[in-house]
Amino acid sequence: MYVQRVSPDEALELIEKNDWVYVDVRSVYEFDQGHPRGAYNVPLLHMDERGSTANPDFLSVMERRFPKDANLVVGCRTSNRSEHAVVLLAGAGFTNLRLQGAGFLGTHDSFGREGLGWSRKGLPTSHEAEPGRSWADLSDKDGE
Repeated sequence: MYVQRVSPDEALELIEKNDWVYVDVRSVYEFDQGHPRGAYNVPLLHMDERGSTANPDFLSVMERRFPKDANLVVGCRTSNRSEHAVVLLAGAGFTNLRLQGAGFLGTHDSFGREGLGWSRKGLPTSHEAEPGRSWADLSDKDGE
């Protein structure tokens, strides 16, 4: 399975000029600390003081909230979780996926060079989820 990787700048262009949406798969806490403006929060993992656990509702919420042909840019902190998320989504039949490969904070290559993520590039961010885009809203089965 091949999913095209895009830079933060390319992701922003897809969102602003086309009908793509950003799905942030970081935990609720991380999302609340800052995220790409307009992003949806569907955590791949839940985190608490004991560590992280898989979100058993990840795929069911994605399938309930997005059509299989939705244009989705998937991102996380550094791209590890988003890589896992796109594999799950593609396996579930989602067809239009892009992996935002630098994450929200950025990555380091094997030589220690930093790849600037969404926030460090100064792209539009927010600390508030837009209505209907928080995990609490998206995971609410009664709010469909």
